[in-house]
Amino acid sequence: MNDWKLAQRDKSEKLAKLHHFSFTKKHAGGEIETTITVKEFVTAETSNLLFHAEADIEVNQRTMPFRPCGWHSTLFGALTDCLRNLRKFEYEGIEVDRPPTANCTPAQD
Repeated sequence: MNDWKLAQRDKSEKLAKLHHFSFTKKHAGGEIETTITVKEFVTAETSNLLFHAEADIEVNQRTMPFRPCGWHSTLFGALTDCLRNLRKFEYEGIEVDRPPTANCTPAQD
């Protein structure tokens, strides 16, 4: 166990360590760079999903805006899930009137 995890007194505090990654993807309009933040939680809210990865951009903006993300029991798994979702959809640029972004929430057991 890492020392930082001992700082959390109650699981409702949701203490997490942040890991940052940079990713560049070619899209129809050129290249877009995104930062992916992976949160490593001390305690999981559901199941054993301790890692949540989320990109800082939305994709698929014209149809159904989606912020690529991923949940997993390992950092590698969460990052891989987020990258898979990032690769799956096209970046379509920023629009003024957009529907709300779809949230990434873990599946309930």
